[in-house]
Amino acid sequence: MATPDLLFGLRNSFYLGAYQAAINNSDVPNLPPEEAVERDSLVYRSYIALGSYQLVINEIDSSAPTALQAVKLLALYLSGDKETAISSIREWLSDAAIASNPILRLIAGIIYMHEQDYNEALKHTNSGGTMELHALNVQIFLKMHRSDYAEKQLKIMQQIDEDHTLTQLANAWLNLAVGGSKIQEAYLIFQDFSEKSQMTGLILNGKAVCCMHMGRFDEAESLLLEALNKDAKDAETLANLIVCNLHLGKSSSRYLSQLKLSHPDHMLVKRASSAEDNFDRAVQSVA
Repeated sequence: MATPDLLFGLRNSFYLGAYQAAINNSDVPNLPPEEAVERDSLVYRSYIALGSYQLVINEIDSSAPTALQAVKLLALYLSGDKETAISSIREWLSDAAIASNPILRLIAGIIYMHEQDYNEALKHTNSGGTMELHALNVQIFLKMHRSDYAEKQLKIMQQIDEDHTLTQLANAWLNLAVGGSKIQEAYLIFQDFSEKSQMTGLILNGKAVCCMHMGRFDEAESLLLEALNKDAKDAETLANLIVCNLHLGKSSSRYLSQLKLSHPDHMLVKRASSAEDNFDRAVQSVA
């Protein structure tokens, strides 16, 4: 008889963006040591997703297992200490004793994806080994505009577990990237999540992006405002609201200001700043 997966609910909460629920429901009794480390890594990554970087940095000390040390590096990186995080990741990945640790490889992939160094990210994630690594590969390939490679990764995930939450999410991401008739399929995946799970910013943004692709901007706006109520500083919600409002002919300056304040490195902020600089230069050249 198969042993029950004690972390099933916790993992799903994390994957679907219910980070506080993951933290609240993390007291799982009788966990074997390896699963206890996985539980702790999910809890600390939930705190990171909620922006509590310093809590993670303070709580994980040098005696913690490799997986948790890697999660601490992600907190360091996202808190602004990028150089320390990247040099430590490089050093650890060159140590044969720990380089194959799946959480370390996952965190390396996430950090290098943030750096937009996709080839370096794939060096550490491409061999897979866990559903999270395969899902990250899908994201990386989509960032590289290689939906063909993303589809190959998705097929591997479907062979392992077609009903897995990450397989469904990866399917939705790929459908959004491919577009056309696939958008409706992506919408139905997010709709299914919204009926079975706690409504999160991740699910609401997924549905909203599908609606925008289908030209349903009023519906997208209401979904995004609901997401904003859950987290007023969420980068994806603010970015999607900016795009949605432009299509609706409404002002998006307040959302752009919020995005600049809370996520100054966001791609949309950089594009807006670049456009402003180009406009200023054009005005000066005319003047």
